[in-house]
Amino acid sequence: MVLGLSMGVFLNPLRVAVPAAIKPAGLFRGGLVASRGVCWKSGSHVNGPGRRTSGVSSQLKFGSGLIRGGASPRPMALKYTGLVNQLQTGGLIGGLTGSLTGGLTGGLAGGMSVRAFSSTSHKRNPRISNFFGKHFLLKAFYYTSLSVGITISVVLTILGAFFIYDATTYFKSEDDYKEVEVSQLALEPVRGGPKNLPICYSYLDSEESPAKAKLKGKPRLVVLGTGWGSVALLKEIDPDLYDITIISPTNYFLFTPMLPSATVGTLDLQSLVEPIRRICSRVHAHFLTATAEDVVPEERLVEVKAYNRLTNSDESFYVPYDKLVIGVGSTTNTHGVSGLEYCDFLKTVQDARNMRGKIVANLEQACLPTTSDEERKRLLSFVVCGGGPTGVELAAEIYDLLNEDLAEQYPKVIRNEVSVHVIQSRSHILNTYDENISNYAMERFKNDNIDVQVNSRVDKILPDKVVFYQKGEDGKKLYRELPYGLCVWSTGVDQAPITKRVVKSLGPENQRNKRAIETDTHLRVFGTPQGDVYAIGDCATMRTNIVEDLKNLLRHHVLHHRRFSLTGPNRVSDEELANISITYSELEELVAVIKKKYPQTTEHLCRVTDLFNEFDIDRSGTLSLDELTNLVHAVDERITSLPATAQRANQQGAYLGRKLTRLARAQDTLKLSDITDDDIDEAVYRPFAYKHLGSLAYISNAAVFDFNGKGYVGGLIGMYLWRGAYFAQTVSFRTRVLMAMGWVKRGLFGRDLSSMFSNDTSAAPEK
Repeated sequence: MVLGLSMGVFLNPLRVAVPAAIKPAGLFRGGLVASRGVCWKSGSHVNGPGRRTSGVSSQLKFGSGLIRGGASPRPMALKYTGLVNQLQTGGLIGGLTGSLTGGLTGGLAGGMSVRAFSSTSHKRNPRISNFFGKHFLLKAFYYTSLSVGITISVVLTILGAFFIYDATTYFKSEDDYKEVEVSQLALEPVRGGPKNLPICYSYLDSEESPAKAKLKGKPRLVVLGTGWGSVALLKEIDPDLYDITIISPTNYFLFTPMLPSATVGTLDLQSLVEPIRRICSRVHAHFLTATAEDVVPEERLVEVKAYNRLTNSDESFYVPYDKLVIGVGSTTNTHGVSGLEYCDFLKTVQDARNMRGKIVANLEQACLPTTSDEERKRLLSFVVCGGGPTGVELAAEIYDLLNEDLAEQYPKVIRNEVSVHVIQSRSHILNTYDENISNYAMERFKNDNIDVQVNSRVDKILPDKVVFYQKGEDGKKLYRELPYGLCVWSTGVDQAPITKRVVKSLGPENQRNKRAIETDTHLRVFGTPQGDVYAIGDCATMRTNIVEDLKNLLRHHVLHHRRFSLTGPNRVSDEELANISITYSELEELVAVIKKKYPQTTEHLCRVTDLFNEFDIDRSGTLSLDELTNLVHAVDERITSLPATAQRANQQGAYLGRKLTRLARAQDTLKLSDITDDDIDEAVYRPFAYKHLGSLAYISNAAVFDFNGKGYVGGLIGMYLWRGAYFAQTVSFRTRVLMAMGWVKRGLFGRDLSSMFSNDTSAAPEK
């Protein structure tokens, strides 16, 4: 209200530029009336000394704020009547607005009226139009005031709505405090299984709501892990078809692509984390904070271990399943290098916290007068082992922190002694990207004085330095050393403990890969009952069995056109099959079947004619079984394993969520059709086909993009595109808001270099 009155007083000096006839009824009085939050209307106005006009009517149109002055038999006496009425209407509208928003916007809008300059008055009296046409600044000031008033009104309205909503969040319904039923099996689980452990057939929340109670009797779906694949599966699956249980030692989903940004304070860790129980509530799922230890496929049990804080010990139990999804991710590959206990890793939230604390601690230690020059240079040396996307982005983020924020908050000599190093075993960083992109990244790092050691392999890590070697032209190893204050190990992925145990238990006859769980193209784990156990993400890899499956493919999809049958006395035996040759048209049919069953072979089987001519060694116009086997084997060798990326895990999780939904809905139809278990997945849904959508990498206020071999590099525009791409991939509106706020905070206030987020306890507390 006071602000509205102030606006009215502020507009008072404008009377010198307005005829005396409209001083009282126009600008000045309009502002005062608006500030009081009341509206008034007069039937007659004083138009000058000793002159009174009457019969003036005003028509108020609230939609447009237009006032039309009535006709008068004394036009000379009323030449400003239209303007006066409109200015009074400014006070009227301002009063209404002021009464709602405390007079602030009323003072702005009441001081002047839009139509005072552009509507009725200038049409009826050209002198008014000429008068205000000459006063451009007055007109500009009005529109500016109006815009500010509207903006403030909108902001105040939004704030008011927010506070009203916030007030409602403090009240809970009575249903939240009612007693709930808990199954006896949840309180006292029965024992069983190979180790006679408790079996969790029911949970504390199994019957707490009608939505969960109706899931009783539905197939049990157990998901191990809370990574990209698991969350994508939960977003796609129909929650009414399965009784879902999620098991993970972490109760959150971590947006890993932006983890390097959180390490240096560009983003807060809260903006990268989505509570998994929030996701569970949407699909009526149960969640257990525990670690999966082993899988017992014969009895459909998962052995789980949970830490009991009361007894300070681990407790084990079984979780039964009808369908199991393994999505436990991976660990960092050590490559047999010793001394990794001195390194930091970048896989979890705790890793990012520890690394951020060490960076700040090193900077503070370097500022102390007791620190020698040699020790200061070591503390300010940051070494990243690994030139992949994670290592490159981390090096770029550290450089940005030191280059953009360090000079403003620390002594400038500190910035001059900082050094960032990247050790890469290949000839380029980002070696999986297009060559032009790798060269651009190398040149960018060179301009930023980021040291890149290519063709280098780490030999060992010591407490204060990294020992690595490079091979000379004569093949001899040239050893070098790099002192460090912080060393980060980011080189490849390795199996998680549960993955190793599953692979070992299933045996080498089923699992041939030593680094991941092997699955077929339907993501079913080899060695388990078909359709029971699936594996997705970094812990899994797809095996193509085209050569082993070749004879069955020939029988079912090629030879069935001939006189032979699949069963009975006319069935082609393996001996007869060895002497059979196929024509070019039959090869085309076989290739179409292989592409459908093994989608990753599509790009290698696109030129059937060339393949036929290449492997038709005897030029007979047909392919024998041996020639066909050689063709398929050559194609099989060209197929590379899928990349261990979030993109691949997300696609597999979404695929599996849709397929499990389709399987549950088709159960009745499958039973009527008498389809065997081995054929269910293939009968219901297509095999998984990975579609590479491109690769991104951040390289110090710039970004590079690789879209299927087509590269794009860019400076700040590329950086904003990189941010936008990851911003769109976040899993919730909450994380998007927090991420946007983090970028805004960095732009306004810089990165936070305080040590409050550090877990370092070396500093003595204040007394």
